[in-house]
Amino acid sequence: MSNADLPNDGGIKLVMAIIRPDKLADVKTALAEAGAPSLTVSNVSGRGSQPAKKSQWRGEEYTVDLHQKVKVECVVADTPAEDVANAIADAAHTGEKGDGKVFVLPVEGAYQVRTGKTGRDAV
Repeated sequence: MSNADLPNDGGIKLVMAIIRPDKLADVKTALAEAGAPSLTVSNVSGRGSQPAKKSQWRGEEYTVDLHQKVKVECVVADTPAEDVANAIADAAHTGEKGDGKVFVLPVEGAYQVRTGKTGRDAV
């Protein structure tokens, strides 16, 4: 099989998404259905186009401009990165500001600690 026959041009890709926390369950289901059930999840905060919110606490007004989000990372070799990115985007979509972003990056190398496998075999 040549690299042209392999997903991701024979390489390894990192699909990284920043999504709403309440969409995580939908994204996990979509990833499993897309053939990419392995993922890493981190709680993060940040801002993009979602507007800041003004709130009050003990009579004092303050602005919340860093919103709580979830970062989902999925490294793929045998599953096309485009399919994984589309699965995340579809599952995380609400149509409102703050839905998030999906990024696809090349992975230069991979090493599996337990077995010592490297490259595509480590993924």
